[in-house]
Amino acid sequence: MAAGGRGVADPLSPAGVPCAFSPLNQTYFALASADGQLRVWETANNRLHQEYVPSAHLSGTCTCLAWAPARLQAKSGGHDNKVNCIQWHQDNGCLYSCSDDKYIVEWNTQTCKVKCKWKGDNSSVSSLCISPDGKMLLSAGRTIKLWVLETKEIYRHFTGHATPVSTLIFTTIRPPNESQPFDGITGLYFLSGAVHDRLLNVWQVRSENKEKNAVMSFTVTDEPVYIDLTLSENKEEPVKLAVVCRDGQVHLFEHILNGYCKKPLTSNCTIQIATPGKGKKSTPKPIPILAAGFCSDKMSLLLVYGNWFQPVIERVALNSKESHMCLVRDISNCWAPKVETAVTKVRTPVVNSEAKVLVPGVPGHHAAIKPAPPQIEEVESKRKLGENEISIEERLGALDIDTKKEKDDLPQTNSFPVLLTQGLESNDFEMLNKVLQTRNLNLIKRTVLRMPLHAVIPLLQELTKRLQGHPNSAVLMVQWLKCVLTVHASYLSTLPDLVPQLGTLYQLMESRVKTFQKLSHLHGKLILLITQVTASEKTKGMTCPAQKAKLVYEEESSEEESDDEIAEKDSDDNWDEDEEEKESEKDEDVDEENEEEEEDAEEKDEENGEEDRDVASEKELNGDSDLDPENESEEE
Repeated sequence: MAAGGRGVADPLSPAGVPCAFSPLNQTYFALASADGQLRVWETANNRLHQEYVPSAHLSGTCTCLAWAPARLQAKSGGHDNKVNCIQWHQDNGCLYSCSDDKYIVEWNTQTCKVKCKWKGDNSSVSSLCISPDGKMLLSAGRTIKLWVLETKEIYRHFTGHATPVSTLIFTTIRPPNESQPFDGITGLYFLSGAVHDRLLNVWQVRSENKEKNAVMSFTVTDEPVYIDLTLSENKEEPVKLAVVCRDGQVHLFEHILNGYCKKPLTSNCTIQIATPGKGKKSTPKPIPILAAGFCSDKMSLLLVYGNWFQPVIERVALNSKESHMCLVRDISNCWAPKVETAVTKVRTPVVNSEAKVLVPGVPGHHAAIKPAPPQIEEVESKRKLGENEISIEERLGALDIDTKKEKDDLPQTNSFPVLLTQGLESNDFEMLNKVLQTRNLNLIKRTVLRMPLHAVIPLLQELTKRLQGHPNSAVLMVQWLKCVLTVHASYLSTLPDLVPQLGTLYQLMESRVKTFQKLSHLHGKLILLITQVTASEKTKGMTCPAQKAKLVYEEESSEEESDDEIAEKDSDDNWDEDEEEKESEKDEDVDEENEEEEEDAEEKDEENGEEDRDVASEKELNGDSDLDPENESEEE
């Protein structure tokens, strides 16, 4: 939520009530308290100037606040959901508003009617800001968009933040030498802040039609709840920035915007306020700063501190040489209630036994009033008659007070839903810690089952804040979150705006789960390495024992052949016989061929004559005849 475009408001936080200084001279300071009342304070003398109580202040709280130009009045409406931010135009007499219904509305303040309405984003639009020359409009949803007010067209896109943007402020004025209103803009910068984000990003409007990242960022100690700055009119003039954080500190920055800066910039000065310590051992307690605004001279700062019911406004001169300022202030007289007449007597009303008295907490919760014990009257009568003084033990017994100390300081199980609901409504940190820091799973489940439905969403928002803290507390919050989502799943599914309400929680869980698989793999590898190293160290230290055989067995040699060996030999003999039969058959075939050849030879010899016969006979005598079966077999 926004307060005048520069403040961040959260109804559940004491340091996040919608508030804004009046423009120009900061003469007035307006704030809307949690009870729906609007109060205007004079900054000069810290006096309440005016108070306004709307007719529906108990049913709906104020979500945003902004000062209007002189002699202009407007009426809210035209949105289907909660209004997150409003911005007054100084020249054309229009009012701009954005809402969770994804639309931006331009109002005509003369007729109190809608002049133009267009869709600002695919999700809820959380913040608006009008440029100093009144020609451009910044809107923040999932991304930051720069609109041309005349045509209602998008001029540039910017990446935005991971969480909803709560603040948009122009830090410089558009260069006066630009003849065209929207071409060649290079020296225009603006600032953005987001919920649960400790970085304030600075963006530069360039002439290229591309989405750009932030050119620089300012780092603070906690989430910003109120921001004020002095505009830079030229390139050589630095921008002065005052950021009030949720932890109650003010961080002052002074920087010349001249392009890209890689590292986040830290504050030049930090301002804190504390109470004076009473005694030597007592320590001063911090006083939260609620808002801060630069004066017209830009050399002093208006600080609003204390509580929202009766804040203290003080003007402090800035000293650029000091990096840390701690102001000691005694504000005990400012918020102490004054009672004109002392209470002397207290009467206990007579209540019928059938009557039921409602107490704060869960709607419908009742507790019977216990009547006064009759023993008190007897004790009083004894004292009046002048009898002996009774002991303290008897007095305590008469008052029905148990003198034994309870062993367990934790409240009963039935009171946990009451404490949790009261802690969420009043934002009591100690009361919430008593309930949320329990480790009993059965107690957590019973508490979630008995809590009212209207406290489910505030509980999820509180768990989301605590999940971003210390890992030990995050372990406990996961148990609560698991139980809430399991028990109240049917109720949460009926909410139309569940996605924007649980968007931060989903992004938080998704960012942590992304690295779980990689860490699991690394964890397994480390365990394997450690196991191997331990095993190798153990084996190095151990000596090998001398091992001797307890029994030696030698097989006796036998002369008798086994059946297997005999079978193998028989198989070998059979193989030899088969081979001989095959060779004999081959020899017979060769002899038959030789006989045929001899007959042919004889016929030729007869034809050739006696010389050939002599030659053949000589061959036969010499053993060179081709009819030798042995030679024939060798040739084959």
